[in-house]
Amino acid sequence: MCMKTTAPKGYELAKSLTEPIKTRYCLYARKSTESEERQVLSIDSQIKEMLELADREGLEIVCMKRESHSAKETGQRPVFNEIVEEIRAKKFNGILTWAPDRISRNAGDLGKIVDLMDAGLLQEIRTYGQKFSNNPNEKFLLMILGSQAKLENDNRGVNVKRGLRTRVEMGLWPGQAPLGYLNQRHLDKKCQLVVDPERAPIVKKMFEKVAYEKMSGRKIYNWLRFEANFYTRGNKPLTLSGVYRILDNQFYHGVFEHPKGSGNWYTGKHEPLISQDLFEKAQVQLKRDNIQRENKEFSFTKLFTCGYCSSGISAEEKWKDLKDGTHAKYVYYSCSRARDRNCKNKYIREEELITELLKILDKVDINELGMRQKLEDEIARFNIFQRSVLQTTVKSDKDHVTDIRNYAKYILKEGTVMEKRELLANLRSRIIYKDKVLTLIVE
Repeated sequence: MCMKTTAPKGYELAKSLTEPIKTRYCLYARKSTESEERQVLSIDSQIKEMLELADREGLEIVCMKRESHSAKETGQRPVFNEIVEEIRAKKFNGILTWAPDRISRNAGDLGKIVDLMDAGLLQEIRTYGQKFSNNPNEKFLLMILGSQAKLENDNRGVNVKRGLRTRVEMGLWPGQAPLGYLNQRHLDKKCQLVVDPERAPIVKKMFEKVAYEKMSGRKIYNWLRFEANFYTRGNKPLTLSGVYRILDNQFYHGVFEHPKGSGNWYTGKHEPLISQDLFEKAQVQLKRDNIQRENKEFSFTKLFTCGYCSSGISAEEKWKDLKDGTHAKYVYYSCSRARDRNCKNKYIREEELITELLKILDKVDINELGMRQKLEDEIARFNIFQRSVLQTTVKSDKDHVTDIRNYAKYILKEGTVMEKRELLANLRSRIIYKDKVLTLIVE
């Protein structure tokens, strides 16, 4: 006779407590983007090796994550931070990775991993040749290996800085060659630069055109793009900001600062493209070009249309050296050539443009002035001033229209930039500019 037996009370609970927790792994592959780690196995190679290890040992991989980011700085790896949060959420409790330094090369991130182990949330870290579980000896070894990786990073950083300092003291440029030069590829001269035979002559002409032809940075930009057909080593047109960076770089006359802004200047071993005198002359012109360049507002830009190509009208300042040593400033208006780079519309000086505008005001119907009421109010104020202060006789009403027209002319000649722009912006007709002549188009 068989007797049915039951498990002792508490047996199932005891069994659950003593039964090992199954480890579920996240495969984590990382490669730094920094040069000192370029020899480390690529991410794809790491994944291949770890998948083969998992297959041999029957490890359960529940997810796979990869990251291209340095592990030197704490908390700067988005994927690693994601892994930490998912361990806390109990999505997995193991990490499978190529080597301990794939997880961390800094004390902060290593501390997060150890804390997860202490809390029982991270059961095991498996690498190609080692295993780290939640016991004191293995955690201690993990911390030693992590600290060793940090020490290697720190020493490498010191060595790199020392090498850079030695290099610049020898007059050797420490990085990517500036435009107009090429990095020397020969092993015996790998730190030296050679002149780029294709681009160096153009770079030199940039300085000459600024210094001797008084060209602005924007004109240099247009010349490079539409006449010189100049392209960078990446086969891209040089940007306007790139133009100014070149023109401001003393490297081209034989000296350089390193690090930038440090005040430490060195005489380079590279061949200068220009003389120091040419560089300084270019800087004088650039300073003139830079006078309120960013915030400069001209009186009559964007108010007219080119009579040839329908582009807008732009303006620029030009400076002329006078015999007495002073400088005269002139403002010129022309087609912006936004629609036709080869537009032949002529330049016109601002004084000539105002003369043309005065002719238009002589012809325009007074009702064309959209701001007529404002002009009338200003005239009324002046008339009150005449009567009460100057005690002069005010003109009759028949002269009222003439007064409005004359006041509008006064604004064009003597008003502020804002007053001039407001006056013309309120005209109910369109103004066309063609070959130094303005035409009012009634619409």
